[in-house]
This record gives sequence, C-alpha cells and structure tokens, in this order.
Amino acid sequence: MPRRSADLPLFLITAFALSWLAALPIWLADAPIGSPIFTVAGLVMMFTPTFGVLAVWLYGRSRGEPGTSAREWARRTGLTLGERRGRTLGLLAAAWFGIPVLVAAAIALSAAFGLLSVDLYGLSLFRQGLPRTGQGQVALDPTITALSQVVLIFLIAPLINSIATFGEEWGWRGWLLPRLMPMGTWRALLVSGVIWGAWHAPLTLRGYNYPELGAWAAPMFVVFCVAFGALLGWLRLRSGSIWPAVIGHASLNGSGGLIMLVGDVAAPPHLAVAGITGLVGSALIAVLTAALFRFRPVTPPAPAAG
Repeated sequence: MPRRSADLPLFLITAFALSWLAALPIWLADAPIGSPIFTVAGLVMMFTPTFGVLAVWLYGRSRGEPGTSAREWARRTGLTLGERRGRTLGLLAAAWFGIPVLVAAAIALSAAFGLLSVDLYGLSLFRQGLPRTGQGQVALDPTITALSQVVLIFLIAPLINSIATFGEEWGWRGWLLPRLMPMGTWRALLVSGVIWGAWHAPLTLRGYNYPELGAWAAPMFVVFCVAFGALLGWLRLRSGSIWPAVIGHASLNGSGGLIMLVGDVAAPPHLAVAGITGLVGSALIAVLTAALFRFRPVTPPAPAAG
C-alpha cells in the first residue's frame, strides 16, 4: 500500500521542534555542560522522538489509515519481541554485555595507537573527579569506587538507562529506519544516522561529548551517530524488535565514560579521537557492523502505516 507523504515530515518536525524546546532553558541560562539544567534538558530531549512516533500514529488513525491499530502499530514499530523471540533475547544479552566490551576495546586500541594515555594503577583522572575532604584528601577509596563503577556499567546501567533510551529508539530505529528502508539498507542507515546526529544539535552545538571542539562537536557527533546508529540498526533489523537497540543504546550511555575512569590526568583524553565516541571508536564500530551485515544478514521490516 502507498505510504503517506506527510508522515516523515510530521515525525521530523515533532521530534526536532520538541528537542529544541526542551533544550531552550540551556540556551537561555547559558548553562554549562554537566549542570542540573543541562542534565534535565538532555533527559527530556530523549523522549521527543517518541512524541514524533505518536504524532504519526494519531495522524494516521484520524485518517482511518490501515495498519494503525494499536496491535499492528506495536508490531511494526518493534515493540514486540519479533518473530523469533529466542534470537531477540540473545541479541538483547549481547547488546547488554557486548557494548561495554566494545567500549573497552576502543580504549585499548586508542592506547595501542598512542592516541590515549592511561593510568590503570593510579587512576589519576578518575581520582581527580572524586569528592574531597576538608584537608584536600580524596574522600573515597578510588580503587573500590572504580570497581563499583565497572559493576554498575555491566550489570545495572543498561536497565536504568533503558527508560530514557526507549524514548529515542522507538523513534529512530522503531519507526524511522523501517520508514526509510525503501531507499535501500545502507542508505537508510546513513540517512537515519545523520538525522539522529543532527537531532542532538541543541546539545552538541554547545560542545557536548567533545568539549574541546566547541560547536564543531555537532558535526563530529554526526559521524559517531552514523556508525553507532548502523550497529543499533542491525540489532533492530536482525531481531524485528527495538529492545536490543534500546539496551545497546542504554549500555553505551552507561559505559561510554569508561575512558574517564582509566585516563591519565597528566594527558587527558582527546574525546574526538580516542575512545568509543572518537574516531577510533567510530571506525571500530563501522568494521564490526559491516561484518555483522555480511555474515548475519537482515530482513527489512515493513514500515508502520504502509
């Protein structure tokens, strides 16, 4: 059946307009990265793609479009576990534990290429950020705290973060990627990744993720979003469900800061180059994703509402 020409603009306008609205307090208050305003605005932003999906759904239902029943919409946008639940659960587990391993591999490669100085013994960069006593001494044991962070990254963070990453993934991989699939798989992955990266502009134009780049962080993050979005796209297409992508995204958000735990305060990491969100990480993700598509092919899903 023919697709509606208005669904894509409606989705994009809703998601982008609401993202800028959510980030408006950051710009009005000139809030720095890491401030409470910045954190809350970023969290609210993550749910704006879901409002885009809902806008398209409600528009379709108001016009009596086929495929907009709640059950069919949930299936087509990946809210179910897909046709092969065992595969989906396996991919969910792989995303949960595999993404932190990928993050660690990007750190190791960055160090091996001489692009990152690590301090595994002293944890000097991590130690610098710990709270201190009145005498200027670190109030917490750095080793115990670091180990606690690692346990949190692998076991708990993906579950906690998945609430917010669902807000994004239902939009980007649940609805948008299938909607773009008639373009061809790789074009759909590229375009959806660029859109995803551009949507972050209210934050990245202020240097988010790459403080050393300032506003140039915006195009830099698009590069990462294309690479990581393709990996999340493979999880979505391979499973027929958004849940592995939700967990993969949540796991990345929980483990992406691992580089700051092992870094050297004498030579802080250049995040645009080293680590999972740097060029090294994007290249590593791209190679892995290409191999997955080559050896574990996918079946494109039907776009929601036609």
